[in-house]
Amino acid sequence: MSATATRRTADVAAKPWDGPNRRYDIVKEFAIAMAVMSLLALGLAVGFSSPDEPALTFQGWGKTAPDNFYAVAVQELAGTSEAAGYGPPYNAGDGLNVGPLRPQKWSGIQIPVDAANDFVVKPLRNDTSPAVATALRQWETATPAQHSTWATKYDTAIQATADAGGAVHPSKVATADYGPVPAMASGLLAMAQSGALDGAMSGQGKFYQNDTTKQILFLGDGSYLDDAATTMNLQGNTWGMMNGIHKYPGQPWLWWASVWYQVPTFNPAEDATSTTSLQDNADEWVFLIVGLLGVCIIFFPVIPGLNRIPNWLPVHRLIWRDYYKRYGNSHLT
Repeated sequence: MSATATRRTADVAAKPWDGPNRRYDIVKEFAIAMAVMSLLALGLAVGFSSPDEPALTFQGWGKTAPDNFYAVAVQELAGTSEAAGYGPPYNAGDGLNVGPLRPQKWSGIQIPVDAANDFVVKPLRNDTSPAVATALRQWETATPAQHSTWATKYDTAIQATADAGGAVHPSKVATADYGPVPAMASGLLAMAQSGALDGAMSGQGKFYQNDTTKQILFLGDGSYLDDAATTMNLQGNTWGMMNGIHKYPGQPWLWWASVWYQVPTFNPAEDATSTTSLQDNADEWVFLIVGLLGVCIIFFPVIPGLNRIPNWLPVHRLIWRDYYKRYGNSHLT
């Protein structure tokens, strides 16, 4: 008799059931389980509530960190902000890479983002103040080269005012020819503080708007969003990917992705000098690692070597000890 035939003969699951029988109402079980889980969920919600943090807004940024907002507005015009030079899928560039693999570049620009126009110029067109209108006319009639000269010069001057903590102080910039940039930055700050910028950014010419990509990119260029993430323990070095806000539970099943951000190679300490760092492309490396692990899990049963791990670590024998005590290995012979 072949091994296959023997396995079929010894397969307990294939034998007719000769034990006791009883009625089973699956609909009744479902109804009871649903009622119990609903009451449990309601009780936990009442007892523990849930995070109720106010939304981060441009108005909040403009009021809590006006100097930072002002400096970022200038960076958007100068093209020196992170969003302005991020690369695909937002604008030209190579994007993140793992060696010769450049999936962001391969995907191309799917959501075009022109930081200067989308974050500063277009919103300012909603401002009717004479100073802003004059500044916009001067900006829009100038050449791109002149734009770069004005904004880069002013951005450099602002960054030179940074204190030991890295905070800049635009009010300390020496007087010079920065074109319309100071008036545009001041106008955008005033819009933010009044709350008008939130409306201008959410509209972007559309009646219905559910795409917040540009708002988040703009917020991400400043300290406001980053400081909020730090306060809520949502940074990468505090396992933020799998955390909820503050002490609320988050997504613990994401530990296998978040754990890689605790490795110094991908997330070195600020004072590290000797550790080889892949920080600039950490997201791409982590994506690749997690992807490979996912493939291994999916194809685990057919990958030579890996599919023998249960035989080397027979945890299943402990779980099914009664079965193996009764039938032994007869189903495998």
